Amino acid sequence: MAASVYDSAIYRDLFLDAEAGRLFSDSATVRAMMIVEGALAKAQGACGVIPEDSAFFIHRASLECQIDPAGLAAGAGQSAVVVPALVEAFRKAMDAPEHAQYVHWGATSQDIQDTGLILRLRQLFGLFEARLEKALAAFAALAEAHADLPMAARTFAQIATPTSFGAQAAEWGAPLLSHRTRLAALRAEVLKVSLSGAAGTLSAMGDKGPEVRAKLAEGLALGDPGASWHSQREGLAAFAGWMAGLCASLAKFGEDLTLLNQGEVAEITLPGGGASSTMPQKHNPTLPMLLVALGRSAAALNTSLQEAAIHRQQRDPAAWMLEWMFLPQLCLGTARALAVACELAEGLRPNAEAMAARVEGDGGLGFAEALSFALARSMPRPEAQAAVKALCAEARTTGAPLRSLAAARWPELDLDAIFTPAAQMGTAPRDARAFAQAARDAGRNGS
Repeated sequence: MAASVYDSAIYRDLFLDAEAGRLFSDSATVRAMMIVEGALAKAQGACGVIPEDSAFFIHRASLECQIDPAGLAAGAGQSAVVVPALVEAFRKAMDAPEHAQYVHWGATSQDIQDTGLILRLRQLFGLFEARLEKALAAFAALAEAHADLPMAARTFAQIATPTSFGAQAAEWGAPLLSHRTRLAALRAEVLKVSLSGAAGTLSAMGDKGPEVRAKLAEGLALGDPGASWHSQREGLAAFAGWMAGLCASLAKFGEDLTLLNQGEVAEITLPGGGASSTMPQKHNPTLPMLLVALGRSAAALNTSLQEAAIHRQQRDPAAWMLEWMFLPQLCLGTARALAVACELAEGLRPNAEAMAARVEGDGGLGFAEALSFALARSMPRPEAQAAVKALCAEARTTGAPLRSLAAARWPELDLDAIFTPAAQMGTAPRDARAFAQAARDAGRNGS
């Protein structure tokens, strides 16, 4: 088995999101750092830090030269960072010593690697935003279409009072509205250049350092942090926390689907499904369970990435290395979780007959609360609750429906109003439609 499921030829179709995976390949890493080196030279040329003709040559070469990632392995193994080997290979590929001497002028390895990472994360932000929109649209469609479809709510894994499948879909989708808002806020915190020099002071660029950093940020369409963030990883830690929170919300969706899809429940039909090696009747809920696994994995990876935010002094390679190990996995898992959630939300279908049977089943005990409140209009509520509790025990013992027992004891009650699912869903239909409208409004407003 491969060391990572994301690199496994066996498991990549299960775990790997191909679109996100391209952002975390060695080739993408090198290409992003080359773009940064070229943009840095261009900014320095414009600010008079290096000769303009050299800046032009370096910038053009950064777009044209091809660097083999495998050729950087020995250097990275020796230096613990890849940039020294990259700069050496770039200078050699340029074959112009008079210009090559100005490559990487006054920068340090972490500037190039971090800014290259941010360029790739910017594309990941766009991917996440698009998939959140798609998932919200799917949940909104489910919520609106099934706002009035009764189903049994569950608390403590037991049947509670009636709700609607539309309200259940809204419950799955509503957290995504908050995640979407937080992701937009994270853009400014995360998507910024790193240009600090050896110890965070940009001393090699003299008084031009801040100007170069601003010019670099402008050239790459990133934010200018105004200072060094080599040892200040709060932005990346916040992004990791956001991904873990999103994956937790999607894992809850997966958990609920797994339970609703159980053979003896069968209240939904899932798209796709896995096969058993020995039981031909099985149609396993593979994708919902994948969401749960990704959610648990995200929580563990986030813990490590919060520890990676603890940097010693001005720069700390040990903490930085934790980011290299765990951040790509968390990004890839989150991308896959969003893709799976979209597929499930668009493809799942409710089984109205099974839902109705569950609401009406168990002798109608799901209407016990409604019965107790109806009685409370004519007697003290504690007495009403005690009476209904005793009647529920009798229903379980005798197998008689709660409605029949209630009719015999309190013939004056309007039992249709009490034991009709549509009458006992409370705000569920309204909540479902309100979420659907909020999701549509957020999509139109882009917020």
